[in-house]
Amino acid sequence: MPVFPKISLRPEVENYLKEGFMNKEVITSLGKQEAERKFQTLLHHLSHPPSFTTVRVNTRLASVEHVKSLLLDELQKQSNGLSVPVLQHPDLQDVLLIPVIGPRKNIKKQQCEAIVGAQCGNAVLRGAHVYVPGIVSASKFMKAGDVISVYSDIKGKCKKGAKEFDGTKVFLGNGISELSRKELFSGLPELKGIGIRMTEPVYLSPSFDNVLPSYLFLQNLPSAVVAHVLNPQPGEKILDLCAAPGGKTTHIAALMHDQGEVIALDKISSKVEKIKQNALLLGLNSIRAFCFDGTKALQIEMFEDTEGNPPFLPESFDRILLDAPCSGMGQRPNMACTWTLKEVTSYQPLQRKLFSVAVQLLKPGGVLVYSTCTITLAENEEQVAWALRTFPCLQLQPQEPQIGGEGMMGAGLSFEQLKQLQRFDPSVVPLPDTDINSLGDTRTEDMIWLANKDCIGFFIAKFVKCKST
Repeated sequence: MPVFPKISLRPEVENYLKEGFMNKEVITSLGKQEAERKFQTLLHHLSHPPSFTTVRVNTRLASVEHVKSLLLDELQKQSNGLSVPVLQHPDLQDVLLIPVIGPRKNIKKQQCEAIVGAQCGNAVLRGAHVYVPGIVSASKFMKAGDVISVYSDIKGKCKKGAKEFDGTKVFLGNGISELSRKELFSGLPELKGIGIRMTEPVYLSPSFDNVLPSYLFLQNLPSAVVAHVLNPQPGEKILDLCAAPGGKTTHIAALMHDQGEVIALDKISSKVEKIKQNALLLGLNSIRAFCFDGTKALQIEMFEDTEGNPPFLPESFDRILLDAPCSGMGQRPNMACTWTLKEVTSYQPLQRKLFSVAVQLLKPGGVLVYSTCTITLAENEEQVAWALRTFPCLQLQPQEPQIGGEGMMGAGLSFEQLKQLQRFDPSVVPLPDTDINSLGDTRTEDMIWLANKDCIGFFIAKFVKCKST
């Protein structure tokens, strides 16, 4: 069995997800027992990290081969002699894959404990150290230099500064405390650095804190697929409608050889600054980022001159990426989600509003890619069915590369239409039942298959806008 339980959800949210994954079409195709098994497998996978850490190479500054060599040297320093391979993805030439080793089950738990919040715990499972703001409580005798067992408070019940905690907690591994308990909870606001340096994590993933920052961008595999599906070309004008923190924006600019114009919008100013910082760090000059609400990006007054700034005239862009705000139910690891059903279901109207703006801003013959990092039927296949009904000018297109599986039944789409979608669904991967410490006997093609399947939950649809007759 997995080292962690399945993701903890509110009962009404779990029932809502189950209704989508066990709809009549799915049960007719798979049978009720198999549909139930797939759903439960999915819930277990969501509480665990993906099997691979994925990084995208900034090919504007260096070759993939050169960066791979630098990365191997860095991993050698981090892994204490353990040989960890770095694979170049065969269908995504700018993507490198590093296997995650685990779950490791024979780590000795220490008497001295620290409790971290759920978000901090998720980050630790993907290779991060424990930063001071994430620490909720620590044993009363903890000193700097002590070996500490770190646990995640997945239900948010631990009180800040508590000396012990007997509630629901999940073991994340051992680390060495950089600070004493007294220093941790002194109340000094400037304490923001590493509080516990992880030395024996349950999942052994490389840390990318300040590792080759101009050459590498840490990005989930499906997120790296999106820009390739969009297929930007040099000289085009491209809109990233909901762009922060800029991973896909910078990828688009790199794929078009930094030639053309990439407009990035986000309505939160701090996130827009992050996009600008990433563009500067990666040496990309074609990106223009604006703090602007994507739902208002269409210029209503045709005579208004915005000098190339938002809002924009209809049919202004060759290609548009709508990586829509979503419930995020495909993110991994996520040991607990406290969202209400109202919160989970609140995104569909916003996504449709953004989609409608995107269609009007797209040139005839242009490409629109819609993506989410969630698994719900309502935010994915149902949105595609709605778009095809609402906008006769749109045609669903096959995707290249096609790495994820086909779309899920239940939204009334035809089999041909489902084949043109990409749904990344980790439930196709069997649950891990062994302590994975050796990769020596694993074939490369098997590792690539696992990387493609055992990733975050994600969805991609590609449309083309018919040219006027």
